[in-house]
Amino acid sequence: MITVGDKFPAFELLACAELPADQLNMDNAFKTVTENTYKGKWQVIFFYPKDFTFVCPTEISAFGKLCDAFHQRNAQVLGCSVDSEFVHWAWRKHNPMLNELPFPLMADTKRELSNALGILDPTSGVSHRAVFIIDPENVVRFVMVTDPIVGRNPDEVLRILDALQTGELCQCGWTKGSCTIDLKKVEM
Repeated sequence: MITVGDKFPAFELLACAELPADQLNMDNAFKTVTENTYKGKWQVIFFYPKDFTFVCPTEISAFGKLCDAFHQRNAQVLGCSVDSEFVHWAWRKHNPMLNELPFPLMADTKRELSNALGILDPTSGVSHRAVFIIDPENVVRFVMVTDPIVGRNPDEVLRILDALQTGELCQCGWTKGSCTIDLKKVEM
């Protein structure tokens, strides 16, 4: 599995665009996303097992509610599953929690990215529930993988992004605006 310090692999995926669902049509519903689309930004890429499921929309909508906070930190949020861009579009139109989603949902239909990351479940053929924080140099700085029955906490992902962006030592439970650890003041 790709881990902290590794380069995030190159990819090119079709995605359902981040427009409100009622504005999506065949001319604007899809876009191509690569590892360079958001060059110079931090990226928060989260994977979920399948569209039209039960835990997934709770996470996706929670990331959507925090999207402005991620953007304020020069970070782009991207969702991804092995479903097609057409299934993403249908799900966004069908599920009110996803109608106003402010970030793209990428379609890893060939399972190449999930496989390269080491998060493809060999039994089910879908991605594990995983999140990667990638810095502007395309280096993985954080990885979390959970059991499919447990949703992630996007507030915690945002807190970790804040901590990573300080470049400092951050104690357990550190929050933005708190003091970081000053090694000059720590008694050894």
